[in-house]
Amino acid sequence: MSESIHTLWENRWHPLRQEWVMIAAHRQDRPWVGEVVGSGAPVLPAYSPECTLCPRNVRVSGVRNDDYAQTFVFDNDHPCVSLHAPDDLPEASGIYRNEPAKGVARVVCFSPRHDLTLAEMAVEDVEQVLYVWKDQFEELGRLPEIKSIHMFENKGEVVGVSNPHPHGQIYAAGFVFKTIEIEIDACEKHAHETGRVLFADIIAEEQRDGRRIVCENEHAIAFIPYFARYAYEIFIAPKKAHADIRGLSGEELSALADIQKRVLVRLDNLWRMSFPHIMAFHQAPTDGGDYSSFHFHIEIHPPLRKPNVLKYLAGAEVGAGNFLSDTIPEEKAAELRALPEVHYKEIGG
Repeated sequence: MSESIHTLWENRWHPLRQEWVMIAAHRQDRPWVGEVVGSGAPVLPAYSPECTLCPRNVRVSGVRNDDYAQTFVFDNDHPCVSLHAPDDLPEASGIYRNEPAKGVARVVCFSPRHDLTLAEMAVEDVEQVLYVWKDQFEELGRLPEIKSIHMFENKGEVVGVSNPHPHGQIYAAGFVFKTIEIEIDACEKHAHETGRVLFADIIAEEQRDGRRIVCENEHAIAFIPYFARYAYEIFIAPKKAHADIRGLSGEELSALADIQKRVLVRLDNLWRMSFPHIMAFHQAPTDGGDYSSFHFHIEIHPPLRKPNVLKYLAGAEVGAGNFLSDTIPEEKAAELRALPEVHYKEIGG
């Protein structure tokens, strides 16, 4: 590790998004009199009779949940897309255009336990959740109406989650999601220019440097990327390139679950709290194209940059379209590496 890390005014290129990230880590300790978020989360029961996601309970649609013992998947009662979206839309005029929002929206309850997050589940159960994600991708990817599948978890009130029961969601849509479209363009450009897979080069550079790696095993790796936009943004990926989760072997899925569990435990241990985040699966479209240059990976975007302080998307991010980072990836990765891999609740939480 180098003796010093520059903290003032550095721009770092984000090769997947083809954009600059402004690093100004000296801003992290600037006086803050803005809004703060509470750290005291309520203690949740293992089962809540009011929860629409717990086993046996009735959802708003009137459908009763299965008496499930592991992961449970159902069609979202308030879907943003539907295979039954009406075709008789009013015609858009001029430069505008529209189309029916065809697709499938589903909810994935990770466990019957209302109070059990992925960080607190056994690694074998995390692996079982990954198999469910894989099965869902395989099923939805066969539908001719579907071109792209976005699988994600919103965790914590500060990211707008509507129910604390640990769960993820699936949006299978009739168009390619913009982030994936941007990444595909970058990957194809890199492959054309170098003959290599872009994400494989990213992994190789992170391994060469070493400072930003959080943890790794034989088949998977987790790191805060050189170009991280959030303070504790973490990429988790199989070391071998696959266009989507369907290509992973059983051994690779086990390795991915191991890394995912270790990362999520460290995040919880950072400030001894259930760490909020958005966790998104980045996967190639299912429209039949050639995506051999794309590398499936998971991105974790935690919104907190300090205890109780959010990373707000403000003038630079929303207004100008480029992130301004208040922290240095090398330092944040070192923080996480120094933490135990046993959940704080198990060691006297």
